[in-house]
Amino acid sequence: MAACTWQSLPMAPMAEADAVPVPVPIRSIAAVRYVTPLREGGSLPAIVEGDDEGLYVLKFRGAGQGPKALVAELVAGELARALGLPVPEVVLASLDAELARTEGDPEIQHLIRASAGLNLALDYLPGAVAFDPVVESVDADLASAIVWFDAFTSNVDRSARNTNLLVWHRRLWLIDHGAALYFHHDWDGWLERAARPFAPIREHVLLPFATRLAEADERLAPQVTRPLLEAILAAVPDAWLCVDAPFTAPAAHRTAYVEYLCRRLAARENFVAEALRARL
Repeated sequence: MAACTWQSLPMAPMAEADAVPVPVPIRSIAAVRYVTPLREGGSLPAIVEGDDEGLYVLKFRGAGQGPKALVAELVAGELARALGLPVPEVVLASLDAELARTEGDPEIQHLIRASAGLNLALDYLPGAVAFDPVVESVDADLASAIVWFDAFTSNVDRSARNTNLLVWHRRLWLIDHGAALYFHHDWDGWLERAARPFAPIREHVLLPFATRLAEADERLAPQVTRPLLEAILAAVPDAWLCVDAPFTAPAAHRTAYVEYLCRRLAARENFVAEALRARL
């Protein structure tokens, strides 16, 4: 198969090393029309129309992965954006159970009713195609930044089997972060686990292109600050927190995420070394 006509996909602009990223406030929309399901996703996301006439990929709170997947989507997505990585806009999407009346599929009806209230959606990228590492190459700086970021957030779902990368307007876009931060599915010993390496990085689809991991670490790590993490966690709705977790108050739950990520950042030499070894 012939190589793609461009040798590398352009990297999104990165913040200066001494700049402190500030998250953009997350917009809110109301889903007014269910357009079509995206059945390639395990949680059955859907394209919906918002009350702003835009199209979005809606991730349902009532899907099998539950609200923890939405927390991971929001936290990882907004952190990626703050670090200059290309991700579709994340919005909070309110869903009315009445939309289920227009759907003939009982599974979709149940999903809509179970997700009534606040959900998460991402800007729909019409005409985007899945990234294919066989025919496309990626700029070493961008690939290294994504590998570093996925190791930091413990994203287990960026392999050749399921890249969760799209090419749209000749740029690479990161999607589907619901599998990141998987520590929150089991809070037993969570602080100790923050310092662990990330062995699944060896399966990362961009690892062969990530030849500048040390440089990515030097550039990105200083930008991840406690105030940045606190601002991102503040945007997580209360209703998504304290589910199957040892916290009774949303504020304590948010603080736990911030503490975990701060400790993971402080011990980042472990996951950076693991990624470097995986490239050998």
